[in-house]
Amino acid sequence: MGDEARTRYPLVLVPGLLGFVRLPGYPYWYRIDEALRRAGAQVHPVLVSSLHGSEVRGEQLLAEIERICAQTGADRVNLIGHSQGALTARYAAAVRPQRVASVTSVAGPNQGSELADYLARQAPPGSLRERALVAMMHGLARLLARLERGYQGPPLPLDARAAHASLTSAGVAAFNRRYPQGLPETWGGQGPAEVNGVRYYSWSGTLQPERTERGGNRLDLSHYCCRLFARCFVREAGENDGMVGRRSAHLGRVIRDDYPLDHLDIVNQSHGRVGLGVDPVALYLEHAARLRADGC
Repeated sequence: MGDEARTRYPLVLVPGLLGFVRLPGYPYWYRIDEALRRAGAQVHPVLVSSLHGSEVRGEQLLAEIERICAQTGADRVNLIGHSQGALTARYAAAVRPQRVASVTSVAGPNQGSELADYLARQAPPGSLRERALVAMMHGLARLLARLERGYQGPPLPLDARAAHASLTSAGVAAFNRRYPQGLPETWGGQGPAEVNGVRYYSWSGTLQPERTERGGNRLDLSHYCCRLFARCFVREAGENDGMVGRRSAHLGRVIRDDYPLDHLDIVNQSHGRVGLGVDPVALYLEHAARLRADGC
C-alpha cells in the first residue's frame, strides 16, 4: 500500500469496558489494525482488565508499553484508546510521559458518562439491582476471557464496581483532578494540544435521526442498544453516541465530535456494519498520517 501510516513510534490500541483483542471471528478493532499495518504502521492491540478502574488498567497498560518498547526498540509509543481505554491511556501518559508520544481519545468519557450516572441511580451500591448487574458483568467478562485468542498470561483481575465508579461523572471528576493533562478548561472546548511533551487528540460520534440512517445500521444489533442507552442522557440528550456525550469526549485537539457513528461503530464493530456516510477505518488511517506529520 505505502507508508502513509508509518508513524515515528508504534501505535498501541487500548480497548474500553468489556474490551478484548480478538474473539473467534471477531476482533475488537475490526479491520482497523490490519489496514494500519498495510499502510506501514507498527500496530499493537493490547489487553487490559475488561472490568476494572482506569488506574488499575493504566498500570497494566504501562507494563504493556514497556514490553512493546523492549520488543521494538522504540523509546515511546502512540496510545489510541477507545471509551474507557482513553482514560487508561491518559493515566499512562500522566504517570510516564517519557514513554508516550501521543494520546488519542476515541469516544472517551473524559468528563464521565451519563449512562454510568443513570445506572448508579437505578442500581445504587448494595441494592439487589446492583448485585445482579455486577454478577452479570463479571459473568460476561469471564466468558470473553475464555474466548480471547492468543492471550497466554494469568487471568486479569475483574472489578465491575470499580469499573462503574470510574466512569461516572463523579468518578471521572476525581480522576481528572489527579490527571488533568489535555483537558479543556471550559465545557465543550479544546484542550491543550501538548502537555509534558505528549500530544493529545480526540474524536467522537453522535447518533443520527433514524430517518437518515440507511444501509448497515439496520443489521447492527448493537446500534439499537446504543439508541436505548441514549434515552438516559439529559445534559447531552440528542448529542451522544449512546454511551458518551460529544462534549464529554473532548480532549486535546478535537478532530471532530459529531461523526455519524455510535459508540461501537467508531471502532468498526458489528463486522463493519456502520451504515453509510463515514468509514471508521479511514479515520484511523487519516489519524496515523496526522501523527506522522506531527512527528509522532
